[in-house]
Amino acid sequence: MAKPYHLKGARTNAALILNEVVVQQRSLNTALAHYLPHVDEKDRSFCQQLCYSSLRHYPTLQFIAHQLIKKPFKAKDKDIEQLLILGILQLRFLNTPDHAAISETVDASKKLKKVWAGGLLNACLRNYLRQQEHIDQKLLANEAASQAHPNWLLHLYQSDWPENWQNIIEANNKQPPMMLRVNQQKVSREAYLKQLTSQQITASIIEATDNGILLDQPCDVYKLPGFEEGWVSVQDGSAQLATMILDIKPGQRALDACAAPGGKTCHILESSPNNDITAIDISADRLLQIQQNTDRLGLHATLIAADAADTSAWWDGQAFDRILIDAPCTGSGVIRRHPDIKLLRHPKDIDSLASQQQILLDNLWPLLKPDGLMVYTTCSAFKKENEQQIEAFLQRHPEAEELRLSPTPATPRPFGYQRLPGDDVMDGFYYACLRRK
Repeated sequence: MAKPYHLKGARTNAALILNEVVVQQRSLNTALAHYLPHVDEKDRSFCQQLCYSSLRHYPTLQFIAHQLIKKPFKAKDKDIEQLLILGILQLRFLNTPDHAAISETVDASKKLKKVWAGGLLNACLRNYLRQQEHIDQKLLANEAASQAHPNWLLHLYQSDWPENWQNIIEANNKQPPMMLRVNQQKVSREAYLKQLTSQQITASIIEATDNGILLDQPCDVYKLPGFEEGWVSVQDGSAQLATMILDIKPGQRALDACAAPGGKTCHILESSPNNDITAIDISADRLLQIQQNTDRLGLHATLIAADAADTSAWWDGQAFDRILIDAPCTGSGVIRRHPDIKLLRHPKDIDSLASQQQILLDNLWPLLKPDGLMVYTTCSAFKKENEQQIEAFLQRHPEAEELRLSPTPATPRPFGYQRLPGDDVMDGFYYACLRRK
């Protein structure tokens, strides 16, 4: 990864971050972690806004950019293409005054030491303002660009959810709300709501959850009462439901496979802090995130860096009462939180991920005690990763049965339950609860 430019402004760094995501195919989180520490503190929030907003609308913005340039940018000048996209973003979606959006974008090219690009960016952005109506007509004729989703992703939503795909697309293109999970070992939900009110933070309970809270407006976590003391964590309501379905009882032994960054592990422990909980993740670095979260919350879990599916490498031979598989997936249910998915996922990923999911299910199933529960969940909206995966599993394992849940955590499907992006303002998630006979 390139060396960050130090203190060069929000737009300059946003262009470099976008280049890492779009050209180098690195995750937005990775790129932000690399560049943001080198951005002046007062500019960091705006830099993040530019990155998230541009990726959320990237197919639209790229289409417009390509209407404004006569020939594609060379590989070494893709950072200038990202600056153009950021300029269009400001004019089209962020309501930045025209003169400011144009002049600051031109200035950013100088900070990238590409003075030659200033005239090009100025001409392109002014041309966009003149031709916006004409460009919009061409945009409407291009489904991928107008819906801000790559064609393959759009078509898969349309195929799986012919009656719902437009709502999914609309939800994916919006900024997500901020939700919290109250640590019941520290404070009750009702008491915490009063704490928020005392800090002039307006919020409401998430009815479907035991300890979830929806903030009216996102805020810095360090402005939340008791955050550093472990009173509360940031977690979408849909993710909270997965742990509730697990229904862990005192004295039970539980496994959280693919556990990082640890939200569900911590939720399990908050529900039953004295239980024997093992959390596994294939990434040792990501395992540190779980440790940081458990430390902040005052909880303890056994953490193992390993491939959960390779049970011979880590399992001690003692069966589990509960197993949670939060399986690797396309993330097609949480694009609003991770808009880089639009650019980082590809059609071939579906089969590869489905294969990983099957291996996890088959290899972890023998570790479950008789009458034990396995909860399979993904943050995907695609049937191949969800209900079709569980249907095939049940056909392979006659000793397994799916439990139908009451109350239902989401819309019932022939197998499991599916929450689509934006349903009850929550993320898209799939759940299936399996019992070993």
